[in-house]
Amino acid sequence: MKDALDLPELKVPKWPFFVATGFMLGLSYFLFYYQAKWPLTGWEMIACMVCVTLGEVLWILPYLLEYRAIIKYGALVKLIETSSLREATDKIQNLEHCVAKISSASDQLSSVQEQADKTTNLAHDITERMAKEVREFTAFMHKANDGEKSTLRLELEKFRRAENEWLNTSVFTLDHIFALNRAASRSGQPNLVTQLTHFQDACRDAARRVGLVPVLAATGEAFDEKRHQLPEGQMATAGSTVLEMIATGYTFQGKLIRPTLVQLEEEAKPAAITDQKPSQLNFETKDTSI
Repeated sequence: MKDALDLPELKVPKWPFFVATGFMLGLSYFLFYYQAKWPLTGWEMIACMVCVTLGEVLWILPYLLEYRAIIKYGALVKLIETSSLREATDKIQNLEHCVAKISSASDQLSSVQEQADKTTNLAHDITERMAKEVREFTAFMHKANDGEKSTLRLELEKFRRAENEWLNTSVFTLDHIFALNRAASRSGQPNLVTQLTHFQDACRDAARRVGLVPVLAATGEAFDEKRHQLPEGQMATAGSTVLEMIATGYTFQGKLIRPTLVQLEEEAKPAAITDQKPSQLNFETKDTSI
């Protein structure tokens, strides 16, 4: 209310009413003292009373109008405050609903966070288990691989030794067949020579099928240090030619394993030829890494 009294919009201008009041009072004074005759008549008394009454009403009227405006303003303010209070109450209720929803969402988020933590821990445990199993499996595979390599290496060594023994045996047999053929050639018996020659060719064909090929040297052929070898104590000179093949050379799967033992023409000695024996094969087992 005190604020409403200070508002200029609610104040009613009073000077027109005061002027009208003064006019009415002046009119009643004029009628009472100057125009009336004693004793006053009835209409003169009534006119004076009406003027005085109107003056008083005009004097009180602005205050009544101002009070009425203030009362209406107060009612309007109360209505506005009530409406605002109602709106504020609705907003507070909506806010409470929002708070409840936020609280529910927070609870759900906490539950989701807990589930996520559990899932993360479970995934971490599974990862550790998988890593452990991978390490164990890798160690097992390394051990198995090492064992398999050792087994394969041992089998390969056995195969190399068996191959070496087989080659030595085959070459030893072919050398004896070659010696028999030479002895038959020196005996002067054509039938025996023919039979032993066929037998030697058949044995060489059988050995050729598994990669063991004889290396021969023809009479008059130029001496080659890579394919030929000489008996002990003999040296080759420039332009030396082969007189006779003492022992057959051999290649195994394209690799020369023993050169052909030959006798040169300028150093021919019958005793050396008959007494000379072919050198023993010496195969080295290759160390194959697996």
